Amino acid sequence: MSPRRKHAETHLSYRSGWLRAAILGANDGIVSTASLVLGVAASGAGGAAIVTAGVAGLAAGALSMAAGEYVSVSSQRDSEQADLRLERRELRSDPEGELLELAGIYERRGLAPELAAQVAAALTERDALEAHAREELGLSEERRARPFQAAWASALSFSAGAILPVIAVAAAPAALRAGVCVTVTIVALAILGWTGARLGGGSRLNATARVVAWGAVAMAITSGIGAIVGAAV
Repeated sequence: MSPRRKHAETHLSYRSGWLRAAILGANDGIVSTASLVLGVAASGAGGAAIVTAGVAGLAAGALSMAAGEYVSVSSQRDSEQADLRLERRELRSDPEGELLELAGIYERRGLAPELAAQVAAALTERDALEAHAREELGLSEERRARPFQAAWASALSFSAGAILPVIAVAAAPAALRAGVCVTVTIVALAILGWTGARLGGGSRLNATARVVAWGAVAMAITSGIGAIVGAAV
């Protein structure tokens, strides 16, 4: 009899915490900064004003993204901790009831009552809180909220995305500034969409098209607003 082959699977959902923040930050950095510099350029401002606006937008956006991610993920973390405290109290006050509750979860998933009770008892003996957090609350360790991780991933990715349109408008001649910025931004968005889909295991074509399309719409609208405001002022 031939030996059984080792069955290996690589799941990607463990990346969801930092990947969401990083993709959101990079996309926001690219689109918001490109839209900002294009809007300022469309108003007729000079090169120095455009670059200054871009750098200011980069700094403000990175700090805002970091603060926003930290606050929002901290709120999620607080809710998780509150649920865990409640579960810990229930395990102390009614361990038998919690054991039956855990067994009931496995029964509803298709296990026979005797087997469900055995599984519940074994997991409770090993780590009751972990078992209830995972099965009852849906909280596994690798998927729990991490505020600092989300904050730095968002800030760094925003800065990395935002620097591209700033460099584009700073390096390009005045006559080509808008065209170069749009081209660099579209290419950056395409790379971001492809990379995000590759890391997350999704459709690369759909993700790339989605990111590029919405980024182009945002830039077009902002440029139009900048031109209108520049003409009015």
